[in-house]
Amino acid sequence: MARDSMRRRARQGAGAREGGRGAGLRQLPWRSLESPYQPLEVLSPEQLEMISDAAFRILEEVGMDFLHPEALEILAKAGAEVEPGTQRVRFDRGLVKQALASAPARFTLHARNPAHDLTIGGRNVVFGSVGSAPNASDLDGGRRPGSHRDYQNFLRLTQAFNIIHFVAGYPVEPVDLHPATRHLDAIRDCLVLTDKVFHAYSLGRTRILDGLEMVRLGYGLTEAELVEKPRLFTIVNTSSPLRLDGPMIEGVIEMARHNQVVAITPFTLSGAMSPATLAGALAQQHAEAMAGLALAQLVNPGAPVIYGGFTSNVDMKSGAPAFGTPEYTRAAIAGGQLARDLGVPYRSSNANAANCVDAQAAYESQMSIWGALMGQANFIMHGAGWLEGGLCASFEKFVLDAEMLQMMSEVMTPLEVSEAAIGLDAIREVGPGGHFFGAAHTLERYESAFYSPMLSDWRNFETWQEAGSETATQRANRLYKQVLTDFTPPPLDPAILEAVDDFVARRTAEGGAEAA
Repeated sequence: MARDSMRRRARQGAGAREGGRGAGLRQLPWRSLESPYQPLEVLSPEQLEMISDAAFRILEEVGMDFLHPEALEILAKAGAEVEPGTQRVRFDRGLVKQALASAPARFTLHARNPAHDLTIGGRNVVFGSVGSAPNASDLDGGRRPGSHRDYQNFLRLTQAFNIIHFVAGYPVEPVDLHPATRHLDAIRDCLVLTDKVFHAYSLGRTRILDGLEMVRLGYGLTEAELVEKPRLFTIVNTSSPLRLDGPMIEGVIEMARHNQVVAITPFTLSGAMSPATLAGALAQQHAEAMAGLALAQLVNPGAPVIYGGFTSNVDMKSGAPAFGTPEYTRAAIAGGQLARDLGVPYRSSNANAANCVDAQAAYESQMSIWGALMGQANFIMHGAGWLEGGLCASFEKFVLDAEMLQMMSEVMTPLEVSEAAIGLDAIREVGPGGHFFGAAHTLERYESAFYSPMLSDWRNFETWQEAGSETATQRANRLYKQVLTDFTPPPLDPAILEAVDDFVARRTAEGGAEAA
């Protein structure tokens, strides 16, 4: 068997055999992805310098509001200028550069299952699930407020699909759980239904500290061991323009103190929360991101951080956010240049503004994914399931996105060029005017020569019609339900589960976040 055939067969066949996977799910096995390509650059060196200088001028001349006294104290002690009687902070660019110099360019984010550890930085790429949607949808139940059942089912899909490397927040908000204790139930589910990296929301110090303690218990660690390695991440969105609110600041401070991952992501929608030009929006994004990253480093130099880019445009007639647009794609690529200029890992997203799983959802997501990958994003949020600009998590879209991400991962696989792959003997065997269906070179690769899709139906029209004319969305609906039927949770030590459950019960009795 030729090397390329054996390599692909091993990749194709391993996926269905891994623990916790759906038995009928045809997929690539779990693997670490690394882009073999140089990143695209939409900004010339001169343009990059202009945007960077403008960002520093924003921090020096306009400043940024930090709505928390502890942050103001930390920043003032480091030498930033806190305007008397306000929460406005101005930064000297030298202070920002000095703070960011301690940020690591690469780190490992450790999962409960070491086989699912993630390398963040360099040319490494990881994909997350959809996160933070208030609504869920599928063809059977339609669009509905997120529930605990929907939330758990999205976790099962995240665990089952190898191409989804981490849980990006609550895939859908379980609004039927009480807000004060929701984080306890949700993080418990992450520990029970997945063994991959997951997220805790920076909604105040109490929730973050609860999340850290549950990770410690769920991983079976001492307090000292918890801070030795990054195991949890949080996304901190600035309140653009130029403001970071109190609950998010508490998340930054506690996560940095515990040596856990903070991804600072400005929400700079051009024309609404930032200037109506990409250049202006990127300058503001860069200023806000640098300020948040600097805070994390001033709390704990060397704490793992990620530069987040989420700049897009709005529909100027309605004010509605637009994603997967040419502006979004160019901003994603430019964001990668800005992050690399700072020497820190980069976060982007698979986003779209479609209201249902249709052609718009697919082409806007493709634009988003290409922007992220060509910008050499390391950490891609909302990789599977996002609809409506983030207002809805779709089960069918989850499967469609997983298919697209698998195809993208194949594009990122280095092309094999060898004597066996070129197949000169096969070309001699067939000669002019023949065909390669029966050639030995083809027969050796018959089952695994090419990517085998989960969803594509390559029958001709007549046989497809006779089989029921099932669309890709309908096939995705059938597949996601089959995966849930076949799902087996990953193993978890009963003693660890008991410790987690005892903590959840105690904190729930205390009132959860309301007890703070």
